[in-house]
Amino acid sequence: MKIDLKNLTIQKAHDHMLKGDFSSTDLVKAYRDEIAKKNPDINAYLEVFDDALESAKKADENFAKGAEISVLTGIPFAIKDNILIKGHIASASSKMLVDYHATYDATVIAKLKKEGAVFLGRVNMDEFAMGGSTENSAYGVTKNPIDTTRVAGGSSGGSAAAVAMDGVLCALGSDTGGSIRQPASFCGVVGLKPTYGSVSRYGVMAMGSSLDQIGPIAKTVDDCEIIFNAIKGQDIKDGTTISEETYAKDLVGGKSSNKNSAGKKSADKKPVIGVPRDFLGGDGIDPAVMQAFNKSLETLKSKGYEIRDVKLPNISYSLLAYYIIMPAEVSSNMARFDGVKYGLHSDGKTGIDDYFETRRAGLGREVIRRILLGTYVLSSGYYDAYYNRANAVRRMITDDFKKAFETVDVIATPTAPSPAFTIGSKTSDPMAMYLEDIFTVTANLTGMPALSVPCGVAPADSSKDRKVDLPIGLQLTARHGDEATLFYVGKELETK
Repeated sequence: MKIDLKNLTIQKAHDHMLKGDFSSTDLVKAYRDEIAKKNPDINAYLEVFDDALESAKKADENFAKGAEISVLTGIPFAIKDNILIKGHIASASSKMLVDYHATYDATVIAKLKKEGAVFLGRVNMDEFAMGGSTENSAYGVTKNPIDTTRVAGGSSGGSAAAVAMDGVLCALGSDTGGSIRQPASFCGVVGLKPTYGSVSRYGVMAMGSSLDQIGPIAKTVDDCEIIFNAIKGQDIKDGTTISEETYAKDLVGGKSSNKNSAGKKSADKKPVIGVPRDFLGGDGIDPAVMQAFNKSLETLKSKGYEIRDVKLPNISYSLLAYYIIMPAEVSSNMARFDGVKYGLHSDGKTGIDDYFETRRAGLGREVIRRILLGTYVLSSGYYDAYYNRANAVRRMITDDFKKAFETVDVIATPTAPSPAFTIGSKTSDPMAMYLEDIFTVTANLTGMPALSVPCGVAPADSSKDRKVDLPIGLQLTARHGDEATLFYVGKELETK
């Protein structure tokens, strides 16, 4: 049987393997063939693992024996290069960790191993997850499979591109300010940033510890839901993880416009969709994005959803607060890369010179920029003026969202203000690059879950240098712990 990689889903692949139409080994070989053809141009994969076929064979043996299997048994995954897989290189796409081999599995990897998943390879990213285009990788830019003159997004650009180019069925990424959702939008796939604390970060290289979350990128909402259910859960190794019971209690006790909250929607009472119209009136939003967004809202309305305008008074400060809090946490987390403990080491004339030479040789410009900015805002005399105020604004933004969720169930915005931009067009203007995060950073500041779903295209237009139709994503944000509602609405958007 010829495997239809373009239309394959996790459930379809599982059903085919159960029936014996093809094996996990066949599937892995099909993806490896596709990678061999496309990756030299796309640069999504940094490495295809030699032991992927061995893992696939073990999965096939379990199918043959009738052993206990799950829907993820034998399913190939691409893993972002900052997530540890024991025995494999995890470089965070940096020269600093070019030869670093993980000595243990991240919790999300251990959970997927229990499910019988196959790890196909590690994929490209912005160095240490710092960037929004995967142009900051030490190993070159990842190109968008839809149009290779454009970026795949970032920092999980390799994860999104690998799925979009039919180089894998699904992938894991990390999201600090939109790093799963924005590349998903640019590449026309689905990306989930879970509730903060719902998925363990143990074994994932930290960028912004109060902002980072691990999540799936896949072709369908269903697939993202399957992966999320496999990797979620409290972890004794990560003190920031929270039990499902805690979230369930919050959802039952919280105010909601829909009494069937937490994703248990009835046919006669669908979730209410909130739209922060005041925030969507800026000049920086591509008209094609707003057109696709409004069309999707009309689709939801035609299916019985109520669309309400909501007020989020402090949302306009979210990007400013994020770009103070995030660099502050970066400067702290990056201090460990000193050329002494692990990773790259460059000799200097003195011990302190070793430190400077190592970081100069091992770290890229964007990483250095964020370390310097973070060190500045945490320094004596500026801590209160910047960092403390930014955290106060963060609390205000969170309160705004909580108040909005008293009358609506989901808040909808575009995922990004534009479709994928051309490679190199924003590298010399960091502020223009940072503005790409304007809609996504709120979910990380508030800790709420958010899902990006394809909602249309920006049509090919020679006057705007668009050679082909470019994907556009719609972002849905829900209450803490209410991923179920995101999945419910997201599936409705997929079935137009």
